Amino acid sequence: MSFSTEVKKEITKIETTKTEYIAELSAFIRNNAYIDDELIRIYTENSSIARRVFTLFKEIYQIQCKITVRRNFNFKKNYIYLLEIIPRNNDILQDLAIINEEKYFVNIPRNYIINDDEEKKAYLRGCFLSCGSINNPKTSRYHLELLIDDNEYSVFINNLLNEYNLNSKIIKRVRGFMIYIKEAEKIGDFLRIIQAHNAVLFFEDVRIYRSHKNNTNRLNNCEQANVEKVINTALRQTDDIQCISDEIGLDVLDEKLKEVAIYRLKHPEASLLELSEIMSIDFSKAITKSGLNHRFRKLKKMADSIRKNKKKILEIKK
Repeated sequence: MSFSTEVKKEITKIETTKTEYIAELSAFIRNNAYIDDELIRIYTENSSIARRVFTLFKEIYQIQCKITVRRNFNFKKNYIYLLEIIPRNNDILQDLAIINEEKYFVNIPRNYIINDDEEKKAYLRGCFLSCGSINNPKTSRYHLELLIDDNEYSVFINNLLNEYNLNSKIIKRVRGFMIYIKEAEKIGDFLRIIQAHNAVLFFEDVRIYRSHKNNTNRLNNCEQANVEKVINTALRQTDDIQCISDEIGLDVLDEKLKEVAIYRLKHPEASLLELSEIMSIDFSKAITKSGLNHRFRKLKKMADSIRKNKKKILEIKK
C-alpha cells in the first residue's frame, strides 16, 4: 500500500460536523465526478474513499448510492469502484455548490462552503482525497501534489493552501495544473491541516531520522576533510624539512627552527595543535599553535628558495 493510500484511508475515518462533511464532499465531487442530467458518477480504486462517499451521501442527504465493483484490466489486479447517485432535482448539486440556481456549473465554491477555518480544512481534505498524492518520506525527495483541471480553480486552491503558509506553487501540465509542495516541513503542516495525525507522526519520524542521518554524514565528511587537511599539511611540512636537510642540513637552522623540524619528523601525522602540546610538555613551556605555524612558514620559505635555486642550476647545466 502506498503512503498516499494510507493517508487517504486514515482521513476517510474522520468524524466531523455536517457542514465540514458538505465542504469535503463538495471538493471531492468537484474534482472527481462525472455529472449529467440524471446521474453523478464517481470512479475510484480506493475502497476507503468509496465507503466514505457512500456514507456521506447517506448521512447528509439520505440517499443510497449504487456501488458497482469491477476488476481493473489496465495491467493492475485491483478493483475499480463505481458509485452512481441520482440527485433529487439538482438539490444536492446546488447544496454542494457544484451548480447555481440557474443550473450552471460553478467553478469556484460559494462562500458558505468554506465559511470558517474548519470548513476550509475539510475542503482541502476533499481535494486531497479526489486528486492528491504524496511521496513516501522514505524516498529520496519530499513531494505533495494536487492535480487540478482548471486554471482559475487551481489558483483558488493554491490561495487556500497559502492561507496556511504552505508555500505551494502551480505548474502547467498536459492534463491540467499541478499544485505542489516540496518542503518537508510544509508537507507535514498540510497533513496536520487535513487531520492525518498518524501520517504526521510517521512523516515527522522519518524526516527527523533522515535529517539526523544527513547531519551525521555531514559531520563525518567534515571530520574526514579535516583529517585529510591535517595529513596533507604535515606531509608538505615534512617535504620542506627533508628538502632543507638533504641540501644544506638542519644544523644551519637556528635553534627554534631546528627544534620544530626535528619534532615534525618525529611526529609526521600530528596536527599543529597536537604538535604544540607535545613540545610544550617536553620543553616545559608554552609553545602555541600560532608560534609553530610561524616557524613552519619560515621553513617553507627556505625550502622554496632552495628548490628555486636548484632549478636554476639545472637549467644552467642544460
